[in-house]
Amino acid sequence: MIEPMTRYAFVLLSGDQTQFLSDLSELGVVDITRSSKPVDAESAALLTQADRLSKAISRIQAADYSKDPDLKEILAIPVAPSDDPLTDAEKTQAQLVTFTSEFTALQKEIKARMPWGAFDNEAIGRLGALGYKVRFYTVSRKLFDPAWAEQYPLQVVQEDDKTVWFVTISDDPSYSFPVAEVTAPAETAAQTREKQEKVASELLACKARMLALKEAVPGMEKERDRLLKKLDRYLAHAGGEGAAENHLAIFHGFVPDEDDEKVTKALEEMPVVYLKQQATLQDDPPIKLKNNAFTRMFSVLTDMYGRPEYNEFDPTPYLSVFFLLFFAMCMGDAGYGLLLIIIGFVLKKVKGMADLSPLVVTLGAGTFVVGIVMHTFFGVDISALPWIPAWMKKCMITGTIGGFEAQMVLSLVIGIIHLCLAMVVKTVYATRNQGFLGSLGVWGWTLLIVGGVIVGTIALFGLVPATVTKWIVIVLGVVSAAGIFLFNDIHRSPLKNIGAGLWETYNTVTGLLGDVLSYLRLYALGLAGGMLGKAFNDIAAMTLGDGGFGIGWIFFILILVVGHALNLAMCCLGAFVHPLRLNFLEFFKNSGYSGKGRTYRPLETGTETK
Repeated sequence: MIEPMTRYAFVLLSGDQTQFLSDLSELGVVDITRSSKPVDAESAALLTQADRLSKAISRIQAADYSKDPDLKEILAIPVAPSDDPLTDAEKTQAQLVTFTSEFTALQKEIKARMPWGAFDNEAIGRLGALGYKVRFYTVSRKLFDPAWAEQYPLQVVQEDDKTVWFVTISDDPSYSFPVAEVTAPAETAAQTREKQEKVASELLACKARMLALKEAVPGMEKERDRLLKKLDRYLAHAGGEGAAENHLAIFHGFVPDEDDEKVTKALEEMPVVYLKQQATLQDDPPIKLKNNAFTRMFSVLTDMYGRPEYNEFDPTPYLSVFFLLFFAMCMGDAGYGLLLIIIGFVLKKVKGMADLSPLVVTLGAGTFVVGIVMHTFFGVDISALPWIPAWMKKCMITGTIGGFEAQMVLSLVIGIIHLCLAMVVKTVYATRNQGFLGSLGVWGWTLLIVGGVIVGTIALFGLVPATVTKWIVIVLGVVSAAGIFLFNDIHRSPLKNIGAGLWETYNTVTGLLGDVLSYLRLYALGLAGGMLGKAFNDIAAMTLGDGGFGIGWIFFILILVVGHALNLAMCCLGAFVHPLRLNFLEFFKNSGYSGKGRTYRPLETGTETK
């Protein structure tokens, strides 16, 4: 749910801002309206320095030479502790780029100069002083004519199956040759290799320095966080309005209602005048979401799209249930669910990934349960196994409904329920924000579609007589048509409402059909993952042949492990992307959710202001 906010206006003397903001940061619950970007040289410098640290930290953490063939040499190079790790990291990174480029260029030069062998540039220079010029040529073997050696003072230096390298020497001023001359090598391959070895040595030293700088990363992260908090407070300071010829400063802030009493009590001890009132949509208050332990795991998905505006609904509870269900259906394999649970517990031990552990375990548990219902375990159809208990088989969805696969029908039914819930939510919040009369158009569509689904379900199971069903349909149709075509906007003329209703009808009918069919991906992805898992099982079984304990078992295990690992990775990717799409596109569109709210960011302690 969206936490209600209280809006504060603080009035104080201009010289008291620094201490005031410091005192507010100690409370840790006041969101001061900040400037949206750096406002002067000092704030720009803070942002630049924090950005430099972030980039340097990323480069240091990305330095991984565990597979470098020269790892032993790198680790053996002594590196003194750095007094300025940021500058050293930037300098070392620049040197790495330069030396790597030089090393690659020298490698190409060595390859080009290798065929010329060892030669003496000084001797060539002395010949030139005597009037003799040495020229270098490279031609394909097909174009090389051995008769040239009879016409010119020519010496073949190197040749292979495709190319011939040769030189000529002449003092004839009218000298000409039927092949274009190539640039003479500036030095031998051996001399170039010496340069490359020096560059390689510098590269190893740079890599050693980057590895040594990893010890400085915690301190750099602490400094970066300090600068960001300082910038945050500086921007809050800059967001104050000047009044009474700048002798007074006015700040605007927001406090969650549950913390209002604590803030009010603290403000009574400060030299400040304050006004407060309940925040409204026009105040653009920050959004703080308050959810339970289960739904809180899925708040990261809400933030991926955008937090709700103050008068909207919190989509996290709906996301938590349906994303979990959709993810599990797309995975569709109980065995993969067990693997995800194991991976989730392993993530608890991985630095920086521990926060994802509960979510992965929950998704794994949901996948295991749905996988049992879909009767698939590592690609095996467990509904056909004789040793599976009868009570468990009763929980499995098998067979067909109306000639269609039961699992496909289930996907469409879940999609219809999801969309109907979105429409109900839209109607509830439209009524709350616009009033009943202002939301008659929304009510019309909800009654028509949601009511139609309910009546159709009742009629399908024969719960009421056909005559009663007929009259319910007529009443629903008339009431819905009135809301859609006549009263969709009570401030417009009926003719305009009819035109707008016809256009909305076209968009709704064409869009709603596509929305419902989109949920077929839940069935298709689960089916594809199960079939691919079964294919790996069949391929692995082929390696066993007639049985026994031969080498076939090694390939059997290898194919199973590698095959299911690949299938698990692909299933996880699809099971993450497509449920997000169904929630972000189909559900949010039909519920009217915009997600344009701003995140609640209270001032934090731990930094000086300026």
